[in-house]
Amino acid sequence: MSGAGLVVAVAGLGFGAEFVPIYLSHPDVAKVVLVEPDHERRSAVADRYRLGAGYGDITDALADPGIDAVHVFAPVHTHADLSVAALEAGKHVACAVPMATTLEDLDRIIAAQEASGRNYMMMETTVFAREYFAVEEMHRAGGLGELTLYRGYHVQNLDGFPTYWQGFPPMHYVTHALSPILHLLDTTVASVQCQGAGRLAERRRSGGFDNPFPTEVGLFRLRGSDVLADVQMSFSQTARSYIEGFSIYGDRRGVEWPIDNEGELTVFDMSGPAAGRRGNRVATSSLAPPDRPERLPEPLRRFVRPTAVRLPGMAPRSGWGPTTAGRTRSWWTSSCAASWTGERPSWTRGGPRRGRRPGSAPTPPPWPAARRWRCPPTSDAETGPARRRAASGCVAAAFSG
Repeated sequence: MSGAGLVVAVAGLGFGAEFVPIYLSHPDVAKVVLVEPDHERRSAVADRYRLGAGYGDITDALADPGIDAVHVFAPVHTHADLSVAALEAGKHVACAVPMATTLEDLDRIIAAQEASGRNYMMMETTVFAREYFAVEEMHRAGGLGELTLYRGYHVQNLDGFPTYWQGFPPMHYVTHALSPILHLLDTTVASVQCQGAGRLAERRRSGGFDNPFPTEVGLFRLRGSDVLADVQMSFSQTARSYIEGFSIYGDRRGVEWPIDNEGELTVFDMSGPAAGRRGNRVATSSLAPPDRPERLPEPLRRFVRPTAVRLPGMAPRSGWGPTTAGRTRSWWTSSCAASWTGERPSWTRGGPRRGRRPGSAPTPPPWPAARRWRCPPTSDAETGPARRRAASGCVAAAFSG
């Protein structure tokens, strides 16, 4: 790391492009390097933010001794290989979810992190969302009472998404729907029973996965807790608008995610029966979870809501007004970015930091062709602002270590 701060490589400029203005605004980041095999896409992002040309090949980026950390936004099937290669190259690593989809790959990443002494973080975002913070505050204060049931859900129609998403096993992407209860109770999964629902149409199986189900439902037992986590993951053939969140129920209070994924939480407060009546009384109210900008470094606080940005050196773009040169729609993007600098200790920690040994730069696996690098679209119509609103806190936490 230079005296001015970290040099961060953003690898994959579909969804990854959303993080570029966050990193450029971070007080502990000196420079952002773009990595993307699609030259046209990489050039467009470089022009927008007045950055250098970057790299089209991850091998070249990992061999650059000036790069301190790599944030991986490549397709899921590349996450494990790229994370291991970056750790072996002496880089800190942040990776989009999921970390990996096999136990063997998880073990490989953990071993590479421990051997390298560098930091690794899977960039889970839901636990940095304003809704989670509101529920966590209630729980810590005892407002929910004894917890009974958790329900997580992620329903998202992936028709029209890139080929590598077609037929993707829904439970392989369970992190957003399951992580809130694991974090809230500081526990892990003891056992799971999972069932598939429906039958995936042949036209939706082009991704090459051995998965026949459009929806999967899992019942998760948690270590040291009697709470049952009921999680639904639906990526096809399930007629519902996009939602990605959770509901939680205790013996005093229950809290439910907004039915349309945006807006206020619904709160149910339960008390004893009225005199001479049967059944407990339940009062229903709404709660608008507050933003928590104080959890972020000051320069990132503007990202807690959709915001237009103009960074130093950027020229105004046509139609965006005289002072607007770039736009990010995420507040959760800045939370994830800020997490790399000690706002929240969420990295997998290793031993003393060590550089790459002379002559030991690894040869990483080849990246997929550019056409397979296309990340899922990130327009509000397809992913919704709630899907992006925790990343600012996640970045804030990832820099700890």
